[in-house]
Amino acid sequence: MATPKRDRLGAGLASGRETEHDGLPMALNTMSGTASAVVQAGVIHGDVHLHPAPTPSVPSVPRQLPAAPAVFTGRTAELATLDRALAAARSEHHDDHLRPGWAGAEPPAGTAVMISAIGGAAGIGKTTLALTWAHRNLHRFPDGQLFADLQGFSPTGRPTPPADAARGFLTALGIDPAALPSNLDDLATLYRSMVAGRRILVVLDNAATIDQVAPLLPGSPTCTVLVTGRTILPSLIDRHGAHHLPLDVLGHAEARALLERRLGHRRTNAEPEATDALIELCGHHALALTITARQAAVHPAIPLAEFVTELRDLGLDALDHDTDPAASLPTVLSWSLHRLTDEQRTTFALLGIAPGPDTTLHAAAPLTGLPLPRTHRILRALREHSLLDRQPQGRYSMHDLIRAYATITAHNDLTELQRRAALDRVIDFYDDTAHTVHHVLHPHKGSRTAPPITGVCPEPIADQPTALTWLDLHHPHLLAAHRIAVTHQRHMTAFNLAAILGEAHERRGHRYGALDVWQATTRVAAYLPFYAAIRVHRYLGRTYAEHGQHQKAIEQLNQALTLAEHHHEPVRQARIQLDLQRAWELHGDDRQALKHARQALDLARNHGDPLSVASALNAVGWHAAHVGDLAAARDHCQQALTMFRQHSAPEAEGNVLDSLGFIAHRNGDHTQALNYYHQALESFRTTGDARLSADTLDRLGHVHHDLGKHDQAHTAWQEALRLFRHQDRTADAERVRQLLDNLDSASATNAHQAPIGATPP
Repeated sequence: MATPKRDRLGAGLASGRETEHDGLPMALNTMSGTASAVVQAGVIHGDVHLHPAPTPSVPSVPRQLPAAPAVFTGRTAELATLDRALAAARSEHHDDHLRPGWAGAEPPAGTAVMISAIGGAAGIGKTTLALTWAHRNLHRFPDGQLFADLQGFSPTGRPTPPADAARGFLTALGIDPAALPSNLDDLATLYRSMVAGRRILVVLDNAATIDQVAPLLPGSPTCTVLVTGRTILPSLIDRHGAHHLPLDVLGHAEARALLERRLGHRRTNAEPEATDALIELCGHHALALTITARQAAVHPAIPLAEFVTELRDLGLDALDHDTDPAASLPTVLSWSLHRLTDEQRTTFALLGIAPGPDTTLHAAAPLTGLPLPRTHRILRALREHSLLDRQPQGRYSMHDLIRAYATITAHNDLTELQRRAALDRVIDFYDDTAHTVHHVLHPHKGSRTAPPITGVCPEPIADQPTALTWLDLHHPHLLAAHRIAVTHQRHMTAFNLAAILGEAHERRGHRYGALDVWQATTRVAAYLPFYAAIRVHRYLGRTYAEHGQHQKAIEQLNQALTLAEHHHEPVRQARIQLDLQRAWELHGDDRQALKHARQALDLARNHGDPLSVASALNAVGWHAAHVGDLAAARDHCQQALTMFRQHSAPEAEGNVLDSLGFIAHRNGDHTQALNYYHQALESFRTTGDARLSADTLDRLGHVHHDLGKHDQAHTAWQEALRLFRHQDRTADAERVRQLLDNLDSASATNAHQAPIGATPP
């Protein structure tokens, strides 16, 4: 029987003989190796050699995770966040239908790998959290776990190339290293093929850039990826849909639990105050606490209180180690600077010496000497490197230990000239913006026309609410700037900052801050122009009076009065007489206070200062009411109110309205008293004067009480009590608290005595 054409072809192939087919010569090839099927797509000359694909017949199950952390406490919320992210991804990807080794149809449209990016500062506990979560969830990844330390921040400063990490993964997955491709794209493609459809956890630890991470991301939604790093990787979030999990310091209970786990309950319970002090001095920072616990653990006979003293005295140096970089917090922090530009590193250092607990963009720009947009980019970069935190109201802050390292960097890397120039610029910024604030709050008083020394621009202040908010937000910065100005012998700057702080303290009732500022400013008074020196003595005297230090108050005010008389300044003499009036009022002598008020009125009237005249009229009326001359009191205060309104001084109107309320109450006109007091409160709240608001609320409560409106009296006194306590006005707070107690007792007694069924008043 003739052999069919196909059979003859097959026979020819098998024998290796050359034959003809339809008159055409046929090339027969020799095949070495085995294959389940061979398809020839054309004429081939030479031998066909088949090599096995670099795929194992049975996929390996990698177990690359390092050991779980030996000591782990807290982070309950963060662990739950990771759990929820995984559960949501599994639900979205219908992962319940997938099985190990699944390589079926494409996943549903829109699905992606679940990626959680754990970010935070050096030593905050990112790797510890990632490994703890990974070990607690091993059962969710039956096809294995891959781990790579990408060395983004390390002693060498040389991050792991992604190609090296990919080779490590592929080898763990069972690929012969000799069969691996050489270039990154082919490695990444093969890696994605190997993990497709498998439930694998990939942990990419200590990443620095997206270029390290992107090639190592699986393409299959069955995989889960954890990325840790000090830098925020925007495109990992934007393009790959990563869930960003910012890691902060430990809570107090978590930090205490960490020390207890390492030192034992007996030791921490024996010194509870020292334990709490260690937590606070370490700033709740995980690595700092771990280092401190290790130092205490290897010296069990030394009391914890000694380690507290060491931390207080040495600061960051107490957390250093000469031979083990990973056990030294300063060294670990230094690795965060490896990837910064020179400009970013300089800004980081300057932020360490900036005045105040934090900064804003407008304050950081003069500190750096750079334009606002450029400064903003640098702050964003530092934030993305976890060296800076963004807070509400546009504030940027550092953890205390990071700031301590920034300060060290400033002194090591910058010259004294660089540091001094930066501080001069930022102090001028606060000085000039403070003058802008003062002008917005007191437009009738004029503003400074001379520019600051360094030519910086003040922050724009549009209106009074913005000005008051700025004063509150920057109160600690102004205090710090004032201290630097005194130290640097910037005499007029120190005075200017003291003046605006004095206003802020009066409005908010920060009495102790005011005393510190004016006492410090007296050290530069001898170098000031006479008019500034007069104000220093005036304001220090006023502050002493508020603190009940009457004799010191009178001495300072008399010194100011002598200077004003020597320089023939009657208007300033009038203002000092008003300060003396206030000092005697606080001392409880209304007749002596009235005497000084009348002297102030005579001086002001004789020398044509309408606002001083109005202030003196109000003071005379106030004290006349206290000595019983209600008619004269009302007449003087009405004149004062008219003059303040004529000269658009709303911040002073409230004071007169309060006086008129007191006079009406003394005269038995409770309705009119309520009306005046409510107008006064509205004025004080508009101008942000918490000190005078508290006084008026106190008096308003008495009017309500006399009218039998006990609920309204309770509300007014409760608010007054809150303000008095906030202002450290202890005696006033205790007096009002007693009024509230009496009111509550009376209400309870009336309720007890009321007959059954009676309607309460």
